[in-house]
Parts: sequence; C-alpha cells; structure tokens
Amino acid sequence: MQLPAPPLAVIAAALRRERDRAGISLTELARRAGLAKSTLSQLEAGTGNPSIETLWALGVALGIPFSRLVEPPPSPVRVVRAGDGPRLRSEHAEFVGTLLATGSPNTRRDIYVIELEPGEPREAEAHIPGTIEHIVVASGRIRTGPVEEPVEVGPGDYVTFPGDVPHRYEALEPAWAVLIMEHR
Repeated sequence: MQLPAPPLAVIAAALRRERDRAGISLTELARRAGLAKSTLSQLEAGTGNPSIETLWALGVALGIPFSRLVEPPPSPVRVVRAGDGPRLRSEHAEFVGTLLATGSPNTRRDIYVIELEPGEPREAEAHIPGTIEHIVVASGRIRTGPVEEPVEVGPGDYVTFPGDVPHRYEALEPAWAVLIMEHR
C-alpha cells in the first residue's frame, strides 16, 4: 500500500515555530533529540522525510505533544475522510499513525487512528511527563501497554496506560484502533 508523504511544509513550519518558542538553537534541539544537525536542518527546510520516531524524539526534546509538529492550523469545521490525514509510518514496525485531531491549549489531547500489521512490534519511547494513552480497538487483536506489562485486546476492547514510560504496540493480526493521547 502506497502512503502519502508526511505533511512536510506543516512539519517544517511547526519545528521552526516551536524551536523559536523554546528559545533554543538548531544545534541544541538536534542534540536533545539525538539527531544530526543536518537532519534537523532538512526537516526545518521541508526537504527531509521524517519517521514517526524522529518526530516523537523532537516532540519530547521540545516538551510538546507530537501532534503540534504534524497538525495544520485549525479550521472551525474539520472532516478527516477515511484514509486521509497526516499518515506517518514507523521505521521499525508495520505501524501507521494518522492524526485526526489535536487538543486545544486547554484540553491537551490528541486523537489518532493507528493501523498495525503482524511482525516487529512498535517500541515507543516515553512521551512527555503525564501522558496517558487510551486505545479502543476497532478490528483485529493487539498487544499493547507498558513494556513490563502489555495486555492483549481485541475488537471493542478499551485499554489505558501511562504513555510517559517505554511502551509497545504489537499486532497479533491485522488491526486498527483509535488512540487518544492525553497530555497533563
């Protein structure tokens, strides 16, 4: 399945905006995120091709939710058709995340649709402190949760766990789910 490219112009503008807001240099952000300065420079120029892991690392380094890096400016009415929206693929697992909505500055929550295929699990680093993940499985079966205590969930099941510790997503069969990330 061919996926559309990540929203590079949105990512570039968001990186510049959030780095300026944080008052840190390109070099310092690259150091904090564990990236090469040239990689970050390309992303800010809109010419890179970031993975979901790279954007998560940048969000953690900036102390912001991942969604602030991929979400275009809001509109009063917004529809995301099935298969549309900013879709980002993992480098290490058959995992695709599609951002559906971000929280306002007061709500601090983001909503995604995630698609998983059996194979290598998606190992996620800890997100910003206070992050809680909520998942409702729409189809398939997945094993998810903190690395130390993942649980198996299937269609219609709901699971919540701390997102500020290392955690994982593993498809036991092709699956998709709604993921709500709550940032406290």
